[in-house]
Amino acid sequence: MKSKVAKNYIYNMAYQILTLITPLITTPYVSRVLGATQIGKYSYTQSIVMYFILAGTIGISVYGQREIAYLQDEEEKRTRVFWEINILRAVTIIIALAIYLVACVMYGKYRLLYTIQIIDIIANAFDISWFFQGIEEFKRTVVRNTFVKLMCVTMIFVFVKKQEDLPMYVLCYSLSLILGNVSLWFYLPGYLVKIKASSMKVIRHLRPAVELFIPQVAIQVYTVLDRTMIGKLAKAEAMTQVGYYDQSQKIVKLLITIITALGTVMLPRMANIYAKNDTKLLKEYMDKSFQYTYLLGFPLMLGLIAVSERFVPVFYGKGYDMVATILVCISPIIIFIGLSNVVGAQYQIPTNKHFDYTMSVVAGAIVNFIMNLILIPHIGVMGAVTATVVAEFVVLYVHFYCVRKEINVKESIMFCRKYLVAGIVMFAVAFAISFVPVRNNIIVLIIQIAAGAVVYFGVLMLMKEELLCMIIRKVLKK
Repeated sequence: MKSKVAKNYIYNMAYQILTLITPLITTPYVSRVLGATQIGKYSYTQSIVMYFILAGTIGISVYGQREIAYLQDEEEKRTRVFWEINILRAVTIIIALAIYLVACVMYGKYRLLYTIQIIDIIANAFDISWFFQGIEEFKRTVVRNTFVKLMCVTMIFVFVKKQEDLPMYVLCYSLSLILGNVSLWFYLPGYLVKIKASSMKVIRHLRPAVELFIPQVAIQVYTVLDRTMIGKLAKAEAMTQVGYYDQSQKIVKLLITIITALGTVMLPRMANIYAKNDTKLLKEYMDKSFQYTYLLGFPLMLGLIAVSERFVPVFYGKGYDMVATILVCISPIIIFIGLSNVVGAQYQIPTNKHFDYTMSVVAGAIVNFIMNLILIPHIGVMGAVTATVVAEFVVLYVHFYCVRKEINVKESIMFCRKYLVAGIVMFAVAFAISFVPVRNNIIVLIIQIAAGAVVYFGVLMLMKEELLCMIIRKVLKK
């Protein structure tokens, strides 16, 4: 069982990183060709499109994954639930698309970009990754999409040559999204059986899906609304500031994905354990998840702060100095989101504690919205950064408060001691290297990363950290 979780984690992390790695591969090129303002226009319009995608999918990804996980060994019931959920989603996406056509395509300021992104909304009607995640077959979602993503990268380098090619840039991503989602349908015949259409009860999924939809709306408020509000409220060079914010988010999201990919794998596993009422194993997995989050979270957060000044000019080119400042200030969310994912995605959702989960993310959304409203008009993009960090901390605090009677919160927090010590030592070394009088940023950056990794894991080995030692033993045995 543990071996399957480990394999699925690797597959899911690869898939999640793949969805983010495409823009990261192209970013050094695109940031120079399109510029921050053009990138800001795409980021702004995409944030609007995401609201319609969210409304059309009504929480089905999380809900569907959990429901399929409950029925992993019951083919007929699993098939019925799959089709019921898909029919429900098709109806809601059609409604969302109709409203989008009127609100954005017919009357929106960036009409061409909005028109191209119709593909994004349609693509979500074909997204069945939640089904494969529910049956813990993560390999399927990785292999097929690798080719599609590589094709997207190739198209960008071939067709995006100047600032005026922004529509082509948007089209490359939209096409890759729909091709990737449609491709997964070819794997379905091996997992579904024939059922009678008359046996399906589509409407029964509406209420529980909406219950999970509410927290997802809240999450979108402080993950997508930031870009929208910067575009609307910033007083100077709004689209350029959106571009800076979006570019920094690509790096931070990639690092967060490395940690939270475990949550996607653990959700169906925890749901299955919960269904079997194995509380001892549930706690064991939770403890390991906390340790794992600290193990990777602290070096990623502190490492990002240490290298940001050298990293930004190498990666983005000239004119993106503000991104380095944003990365330093927003880096704490790597830890906050990682821990929130352990409590929320790995415990509250699998154990049907929807109300507690919803309270946490809604609290964060309210804080984020109010702070954005107050700060962005005065300090622009840094107001959004401040609001995001505070909101993520509030989410984590409420998560811990809600589970304080079921999980030893103090013990969970104290797991961080060794990792924090090792992280501080690593940061001191990496940050000191940044002052080396060498003009070549690439060389300094490589030395910082290499030295930081050696110091961090070396200190943990000296302290005989349990999780790292266990991982090393398993690797050596194989």
